[in-house]
Amino acid sequence: MKAIFLKELTGFFSSLTGYLVIGIFLLITSLFVFVFKGEYNVLDYGFADLAPFFLIIPWLFMFLIPAITMRSFTIERNLGTLEMLTTRPISTRGLIGGKYLAALILIIIALIPTLIYVLSVGQLGEITNNLDYGSTLGSYLGAVLLATSYTAIGIFSSTVTSNQIVAFLLAAVLCFILYFGFDGLSSYLSDSDFLASLGLKYHYESMARGVIDTRDVIYFVSVAVLFFALSEISLKSIFSKR
Repeated sequence: MKAIFLKELTGFFSSLTGYLVIGIFLLITSLFVFVFKGEYNVLDYGFADLAPFFLIIPWLFMFLIPAITMRSFTIERNLGTLEMLTTRPISTRGLIGGKYLAALILIIIALIPTLIYVLSVGQLGEITNNLDYGSTLGSYLGAVLLATSYTAIGIFSSTVTSNQIVAFLLAAVLCFILYFGFDGLSSYLSDSDFLASLGLKYHYESMARGVIDTRDVIYFVSVAVLFFALSEISLKSIFSKR
């Protein structure tokens, strides 16, 4: 798994992919948080708080992460190298794990420069550095955990098709459904709290409030494990047909 992980991570930065992901992410977040007028602009928010930034994270990840993961296995299938990987001393789980971790680390690396936002917003309040650091820490942890789920969904999507565009669209749609779908259904049905708690949005917003609950952590990890397992099943079905 280590070899696959290093190969994938090196591949991101030996081409423009890694730099584009980080650059686009930072550019879009900076424009929304500090330049564009609207609900995501910290300067219009009225409080020295990064809440607007964390509101756009799920939307950006919903497109950015599928764009990263869409090549994970589709390119292997198109180049015919997937069969070669099976002849090496690595398990299907290790193969998926290496690609998964590389994509997740790339997202975490993209998040690290946004710590500058924390320092910048900390200077905006009437009292310098009077930022709710507990809420900010919970929000960052929530963003990382959301990325673990989205990345697993993206990896799974890349195993079920050999077309990168289809893999991208499938991952984006699945992320959208799991994030907003249950929350939307809860507004129409009576048992709203239970339905809402089945979605990613409920748990992400809970952590964004600074409440680090083990139930939220377990939920995100469970979603990631579920799609990791589905990826393994999908790959094994491909190998069994060859």
